[in-house]
Amino acid sequence: MAVKSNEEWLGALRGSGLEHQQAIEELGETLKRGLRYALSSYGKVRAEDIDDFAQDAVLRVLDKLGTFQGRSRFTTWAHKVAVHIALSELRRRRWRDVPLLPPKELSFNQEAPVDVRDEDEGPEERTIRREMMRLVSEAIDNDLTDRQRQAMVAIVLQGMPLGEVAAHMDTNANALYKLLHDARKRLKRRLTEAGMPPEDILAAFQDG
Repeated sequence: MAVKSNEEWLGALRGSGLEHQQAIEELGETLKRGLRYALSSYGKVRAEDIDDFAQDAVLRVLDKLGTFQGRSRFTTWAHKVAVHIALSELRRRRWRDVPLLPPKELSFNQEAPVDVRDEDEGPEERTIRREMMRLVSEAIDNDLTDRQRQAMVAIVLQGMPLGEVAAHMDTNANALYKLLHDARKRLKRRLTEAGMPPEDILAAFQDG
């Protein structure tokens, strides 16, 4: 089969009739082959899932033909679209059956371990870091609502994607953003009142 140029791909996919249908089928088969290779290191992915990912990618590519700028081969661009769709769905499935911890189990009033990555950090620095963690724990326990605490734990500690947290909490992304924004404001106010600059707390989390 002759390799199509970018212009040939675009012309066939924007056209109609038999040439259009053949181009769609060819693109689907091309994306399936690419996905089998791209996902080979991800674990076992079912053949029917590969088919679904490729089909979804073809539809996405057709919808976004106008955004293709010709800086690469058309099939390379289409493969990137397909891989993004596949990985997004596989990540979503990984978290789909992971439950959020119920609010009654989310207690932070305990001595948090200090993860010291700087070998030169001495006893004084460790003490400061431990005090920061204690203040954060108390603030999370005492100043956040159950839903705020549940969302922060899921995202920060469990590492769950925001979209999955929103689905588990029966809300949408915008509402969850607002929930987290309000939670951060509450934490910042409590930490400021305690005489601990919130910037220092954030730096401690980033270092740890």
